[in-house]
Amino acid sequence: MEYFKKKNVKYILQQGLSCLCILFCLNAQAKIWLPSILSDNMVLQQNSEAVIWGWTTNVSEDITVIGSWNNEKVTVTSYQGVWSLKLPTPKAGGPYIITIEGHEKKELRNVLIGEVWLCSGQSNMEWTPNHGLDNADEEIANSTYSNIRFFTVPKHISNHPQDNSYGTWEESSPETMKNFSSVGYFFGRRLHKKLGIPIGLINSSWGGTNVETWIPKHIIEQESALIKSIDRITEIAWWPRNEALAYNAMIHPLIHFNITGTIWYQGESNRMNAEFYHQAFSMMINSWREAWGKDFPFYFVEIAPFNYNSKTNIEAALVREAQLKTMQTVKNTGMVVTNDIGNLKNIHPTNKQEVGRRLALWAMSKTYGIKNVACNSPVYKSLKIKKNKAIVTFSFTGKGLKTKGKDVKAFFIAGKDQKFYPAKAKIDGNKVELKSKKVKHPVAVRFAFTETALPNLYNSYNLPAAAFRTDNWKTEIK
Repeated sequence: MEYFKKKNVKYILQQGLSCLCILFCLNAQAKIWLPSILSDNMVLQQNSEAVIWGWTTNVSEDITVIGSWNNEKVTVTSYQGVWSLKLPTPKAGGPYIITIEGHEKKELRNVLIGEVWLCSGQSNMEWTPNHGLDNADEEIANSTYSNIRFFTVPKHISNHPQDNSYGTWEESSPETMKNFSSVGYFFGRRLHKKLGIPIGLINSSWGGTNVETWIPKHIIEQESALIKSIDRITEIAWWPRNEALAYNAMIHPLIHFNITGTIWYQGESNRMNAEFYHQAFSMMINSWREAWGKDFPFYFVEIAPFNYNSKTNIEAALVREAQLKTMQTVKNTGMVVTNDIGNLKNIHPTNKQEVGRRLALWAMSKTYGIKNVACNSPVYKSLKIKKNKAIVTFSFTGKGLKTKGKDVKAFFIAGKDQKFYPAKAKIDGNKVELKSKKVKHPVAVRFAFTETALPNLYNSYNLPAAAFRTDNWKTEIK
């Protein structure tokens, strides 16, 4: 009997030690973790409520977050291992430390408060200085800015919306800038120098992608014609084509991270279904705003001239027309015209500095309210026919239109036969008078309305005029 008692005590002790080992192991594995977008070196949006969120191995526990700018505690109880809270942020400044406390303690260090912008689109947004850039060596060498921070979302897809994505925040330096979006960097650098505050840039772009893959599935499925139009786009193995694949993996994980706005450079891959681009692009902008819960500014780049060797030479012009229409119909948007800095032999023109500068003009003028900053390119306003002349009036001309070079290029006029001929142009303030010996009774005007047009018409602020057509005659894409 005594023997059995000793054996039982020994067994109980052994089991107790085993339980303690199990509990120790479980406790050692227990953790609190955050999405990758919340990390050291990040920039949080100033004067806002930054969402801090994550997960815990404890089903239910109190999570407390403290920002060192005021050391005030904000606490929430996790639900089924998920937690989220809003942390009020001060005006721009830093660096700060954010502390997260639960069953373990985590710290996010070197955090700045400033302005955060999302940079997205296809290759002309993705392209880094390593891919080709004017004065690349000099720009890289001079890219040390501790108050400009980069976060790059790696290219990947998902059939379902994701809550997290890979990536890390980094300070701008020659080592990091050379691998970051050139357009994004020059946009952010311009804002940083003008505003004098930290700038956070999130690059989530993928070369070759069409706009439909950046739209949430439940949104785009409302329009069956858009789904069908995707079939016109050539399917390539190394980038997604179908709806929502890029959005699910590369945008949805970011929607809780507060941003000021978005800059966008895309459109080339939608040339074959260009007549749907305005609808799809507008839908994408509105769906992103809905996901973030705010009507943030959305500034984008009109695709540049390039020789696609198409039979009609019209597809890219139709995309540009859709982009202009989007700016004119979707609130709080702005378009950068690049028909003067393209390269007919290079779909990735290397003057990314000017693209970034022109995007920054929109932000400085419309988002930050800086006075005496012009951002609008001249756009078509009206047409008047006077005998054999077509008189075009432009908006946003400043002190008047001007040309770089002797003659104004890229204007065409047509009569009722719908045949366009080059027009001789004369500038008169905010108007251009057009005529051609081959068109006695003009009825329509087109300006720079081909994919290879290289116009030279500007406003007084040296911003180039946007392409347009006054007719709605049927065009065919072959």
